[in-house]
Amino acid sequence: MPLTKDEKKKLIDEFSQAKGDTGSPEIQVALLTNSVEKLKAHLSQNKQDQPAKRGLLDKISKRRRLLRYLATHNKERYQELIKKLGLKK
Repeated sequence: MPLTKDEKKKLIDEFSQAKGDTGSPEIQVALLTNSVEKLKAHLSQNKQDQPAKRGLLDKISKRRRLLRYLATHNKERYQELIKKLGLKK
């Protein structure tokens, strides 16, 4: 269920702001979004998995905080990221 190295590298290459960038909010949100999608698929089959449900909520709240940070500091990057990932807002 965790991200493979290839998936992570692909997301980092797609959302990086500069060469060597691995920690920008865009990358963190993209990685969290990918993890959230995987956890949602897992929970659709395993409805009683409470630890996974808690992990999903933790990841969603962290993603929301990062998106809020990006929206307050750089509105254009925020709008572009939302559009790329297909998130609501």
